[in-house]
Amino acid sequence: MRAGGSLQAGERRLAAGLLLPGLGAIVLVTAFPLAYTLWESLHLHDLRMPWLGRPLVGLANYAELAGDPRFGEALAHSAFFTTVTVTLEVVLGLVLALALDRTFRGRGLTRVAVLLPWAVPSVVAALVWRFMFEGDSSVVNALLGRSLPWFADARAAWVPLILADVWKTTPFVALLLLAGLQTIDPALHDAARIDGAGAWRRFREITLPLLVPALGVAMLFRALDAFRVFDVVYVLTGGGPGTATESVSLYAFDVLFRNLRFGYGAAISMTVFLGAFLIALAFILLLGPRLVQEAER
Repeated sequence: MRAGGSLQAGERRLAAGLLLPGLGAIVLVTAFPLAYTLWESLHLHDLRMPWLGRPLVGLANYAELAGDPRFGEALAHSAFFTTVTVTLEVVLGLVLALALDRTFRGRGLTRVAVLLPWAVPSVVAALVWRFMFEGDSSVVNALLGRSLPWFADARAAWVPLILADVWKTTPFVALLLLAGLQTIDPALHDAARIDGAGAWRRFREITLPLLVPALGVAMLFRALDAFRVFDVVYVLTGGGPGTATESVSLYAFDVLFRNLRFGYGAAISMTVFLGAFLIALAFILLLGPRLVQEAER
């Protein structure tokens, strides 16, 4: 028993030693900037009025947020963008993953081609979609046979914005779900097929339940990215027309680097972090028990 206990203690020390460099890097890259942002959010730091210094104001910046209508609109825009894009990406990604999971000639080349949009930088993708929608002679207007002011209308501006994000990130969701499909034992489908189960029943009772962990991971990753979206919105619409498509991250950027209100901008950034944290926590609470059950099997 002592030998076994010593071996386990040695393994724990080795594991701790291997984890420490990674944990140290995480602290330097994430914990320190987060702590500094929190400290900044508790101070009045306005570069437009440097003579005020940087006095401690406590939660005054957060109190201002509560009464800021533009922040509330930006938060609602981020929530809307997250809900719509993640729903579309998961549905389309699932269809794409199911198609790529089949055996057919040229499957490897097809998988590579499907992943190409994901490899395109977000800024480049946004510029391409802006070119497709912008102007009277744009590609989309030419196909529709009419001139629509996509970026001048508060509702229409969401169309290219959502399509650009869905086009770029659906392959990423499909890749995660395809990996989940590869872990499902084909014998389960064979047995169900012998018992007379059709394709829809096999999908509903075998594929979908076993794919729940992969679906949860894909939804979590995409929800976190979509809620914090900045680059696509900044390049494609700039938050316009007016502030009709402004995300909360874009509003934080505007406050920080255009209005030079570092304290207030830090408070907005902390709110974005808190929102992303709550999204991650909700997914963990909902999917944690299911993931534990899958690991114990």
